[in-house]
Amino acid sequence: MEGIGSFAPLLLMFAVVYFFMIAPQMKRAKQEKKFAAELKRGDKVITKSGIHGKVVELSDKDSTCVIETSAGKIKFERSAVSMEMSKKLNKPAAVAKK
Repeated sequence: MEGIGSFAPLLLMFAVVYFFMIAPQMKRAKQEKKFAAELKRGDKVITKSGIHGKVVELSDKDSTCVIETSAGKIKFERSAVSMEMSKKLNKPAAVAKK
């Protein structure tokens, strides 16, 4: 019984690390992968480097997309598109309350 009791704090610490750090990170990675897969032509996006544009072409073969900006068209990996910033960009503006 002493052997099991000495491992209890270690097991508890592992459980806390898993539920507060590893599991949320895995969930976020899954959401980002789903977001990149669901991109479609005409979506307004922002890349992780801050470039704003509109998706004009998608390629499933090499997992890239062509984004049209005011300066021209640029080819990016789908993973370079920021899920958070793109969702904020496409969210309708909230009506101000009086």
